[in-house]
Amino acid sequence: MKLTVSRETFVAKLGIAVRGASTRSAIQTLAGVLLRVGDGRAELEATDMELGVHVSLETAESSPGHAVIPGRLLLDVVRSLPTDDLSLEYRSAQQDVELVAGPSKFHLRTLPPEDFPKLPEAPPEGGMTVPANAFVDTIARVARAASRDETRPHLTGVLVTASGRELRMVATDSYRLSVKETQLEEPLEGSLEANVPARTLQELGRIASGGTSESIGVAALENQVIFTVDDVVLSSRLVEGRFPNYQQLLPESYEHELRVNRDELLEVVRRVGLLAQKNAPLRLRFYEGALDVSAQTPDVGEASESLPVPFAGEPLEIGFNAEFFREGLESAESEELILKLISPLRPGLIQSGDEGSGFIYLVMPIRLNV
Repeated sequence: MKLTVSRETFVAKLGIAVRGASTRSAIQTLAGVLLRVGDGRAELEATDMELGVHVSLETAESSPGHAVIPGRLLLDVVRSLPTDDLSLEYRSAQQDVELVAGPSKFHLRTLPPEDFPKLPEAPPEGGMTVPANAFVDTIARVARAASRDETRPHLTGVLVTASGRELRMVATDSYRLSVKETQLEEPLEGSLEANVPARTLQELGRIASGGTSESIGVAALENQVIFTVDDVVLSSRLVEGRFPNYQQLLPESYEHELRVNRDELLEVVRRVGLLAQKNAPLRLRFYEGALDVSAQTPDVGEASESLPVPFAGEPLEIGFNAEFFREGLESAESEELILKLISPLRPGLIQSGDEGSGFIYLVMPIRLNV
């Protein structure tokens, strides 16, 4: 196996592929990237058995063959090379790959190719196409609310539903719930309902944001989902377990409904939240026409700031996890937000003020010590 390629191009493609490589598997080969060379093209593959990445690129000169190379080391080496003319050659006798760029020469030991698993392939029919911008934006609104607790795997995913002109994504870690419904300009051909790992969708968002494609191909198999963007194919296992009925978590009515400026409130929460450390709550005290935002962490310090809000009635003080509340404000896309509150011990709701936005974010309160 041998190929000649632009170092800049190879780094860009390898940087995408290596994100699928494992960093903690007992199978050493899973830390590698499979480089497969054919006639005028090369393919890069990596997987940790949960997420798989396949990238293809054109080569200047090549001879067929394949090798599995330690992924992150290969990326670091290629990034450091002094010239853009790069050649790679697999030397079977030495069981290594030789990289040459200008005066630089590296020899990297290869990994056993027989241990590298075959990635799933999208079926020729049965998939659907979704608009890239709408899909990526919807991911960005909800993915952070998914759980990172592997002991509750059914909450580590994002419930993705798409049919007709509607795309919906839902994520929850049981402390907060994020829902985004996006209306599409054109109806979809086909439908989709799948609990996709949040990590997969976030990687897809990065890839699609850096590409030029206006659409994303989606194919759902029995326990896998496959996304195609430009020359990148992202495959992932679906999350096992039943996604909770999120609609049951939404209160039917609220005592207070306030329209507030998103940027103004977000800046205050960001500043004051710096002093909400060691699980200290962010305190929101509402009273006639105003809101006091405060935080205090023993042995660290305290902060407070007031801003006008259209609140009326008996004063209400409620506490939230500062990070969760801030991320809810960041995820909303409109200039004006609607805050809906019931009582200090019931969840609060952040909703975009724009009609038809379809974004809601429910966050559980923290019990405050007086």
